[in-house]
Amino acid sequence: MTSLWLLSGVVGFIVMVAACRFAIHHAAAVAEKLRAPPFLIGITLVAVGTDMPELFNSIMSSYLGHGDINVGDSTGSVFTQGSILGLFPFFAGSVLRVERRDIILLPSLTIIGLATGVLLMADGALGRSDALILIFIWVVLTAVAWHYGTVAPDTPTSEASAGGALRHAALALVGLAVVGGAAAVVVFAIVSISAAIGVPEYILSFFGASIGTSLPELVVEFTALRRGQRDIAIGDALGSCLVDATLSVAAGPLLFPTPVTASLAIRGAIIAAVMMLLVGALLGVRGKLDRISGAFLIVGYILAYFVLISTT
Repeated sequence: MTSLWLLSGVVGFIVMVAACRFAIHHAAAVAEKLRAPPFLIGITLVAVGTDMPELFNSIMSSYLGHGDINVGDSTGSVFTQGSILGLFPFFAGSVLRVERRDIILLPSLTIIGLATGVLLMADGALGRSDALILIFIWVVLTAVAWHYGTVAPDTPTSEASAGGALRHAALALVGLAVVGGAAAVVVFAIVSISAAIGVPEYILSFFGASIGTSLPELVVEFTALRRGQRDIAIGDALGSCLVDATLSVAAGPLLFPTPVTASLAIRGAIIAAVMMLLVGALLGVRGKLDRISGAFLIVGYILAYFVLISTT
């Protein structure tokens, strides 16, 4: 039975990633048709779009009363995305120059989001008021990122077309529906596997589910690197971290308040915050993402496994 659930979880992840790519493509087309500002698209649409699996996982796990899966996956995705930056120079085959302002600003904002979540989860529950606070924090921190971040020059867009936008919006909703169904399968698989092997749901979500739900970001980021679009890849990785720390955690409890294991949530948030601190300090000081920086981030990811498991 455990093998069956493992297979179901893997299939669910694959379907979720495929449907997410489909939905993101058409959501981006909506923004282009309506001539939304490119920077706004990058910070919100791309980051939120690639976080659809985490958002749907948050809703489904909260609906089923498994708050630890929501928090573990969302917080673990912050940690995973920060670590994935370490793969960029190896995948791109070259040193990636970074904007020091952005590489310090966005991790700092994410740490603020994580700290807010810790304060709200300290009582062992995430209610609707907690979710509203996290959503408000996401809006405020995103506004700060818009205002102080490096704004890329505008790029030409196609002529606006309301009819075309509606068609793309409808197709994006179809993709979202499939993502939601696949997320339900993944949550059931995590619950079942966790019970079978005796591993806390939070731990399994933090390290396992977060990798699966982060696949859309990996696809977008590695595709961008392959096309030489360094800023999109790094921007999506850092923007997704901010979404995961706030909006993703809040999505489920906003509809279905759930209990959480405060001690595990706090440890996971601290580990994720340390990774963000490492990203900001290491890349901010050096002004580049090379294989040395990448190796530090990858080693940090491996060490975190032992830290969280040994303290559980």
